Amino acid sequence: MTVRGIHLLGSPVLREAGPPVGVVDDEVRQFVADLFETMAAAHGVGLAANQVGVARRIAVVDAEGERFAMINPRIVEASGKDTAEEGCLSIPEYFAEVTRPERVILEALDEHGVRFRRELAGLPARAVQHEIDHLDGILFLDHLSLLKRQRLLAKWKKEHAGDTSYVLPPQTAEAGSS
Repeated sequence: MTVRGIHLLGSPVLREAGPPVGVVDDEVRQFVADLFETMAAAHGVGLAANQVGVARRIAVVDAEGERFAMINPRIVEASGKDTAEEGCLSIPEYFAEVTRPERVILEALDEHGVRFRRELAGLPARAVQHEIDHLDGILFLDHLSLLKRQRLLAKWKKEHAGDTSYVLPPQTAEAGSS
């Protein structure tokens, strides 16, 4: 397993919609293992392929006892409403209140290519929605009001004005959330 660098806000791959995975093979299984390893090293609860520079529909979640890979995931049902603080490994140290459905039913393939369906609520449901957003090129800040989004982006740009890279190297991959 390899801990990969995490792409930060501004990296073009974070805005790419990943194409579906055609075949779940050894390369995909190794990539899933790398995602789990990278997520754990960064103390996250989820990680999408885009966040490590690969635009493919693969993500992992490890939240409140729910640990799984999801390949070509889709939410087939959502209900309720919950507002909670979210952060992102690609936007470290920035958090905001985001409203999402409280419960979801997820359909996806696992790392062995087996289709599964899972009902999730609370943090696992939020993490799944957050990661699927990544796979569609959407960031949690896109769910904020225009004013809140502009403030967050202005603060980010000010703090990262001299940065020349959009990748947080593996040895310093530290942040919170997903």
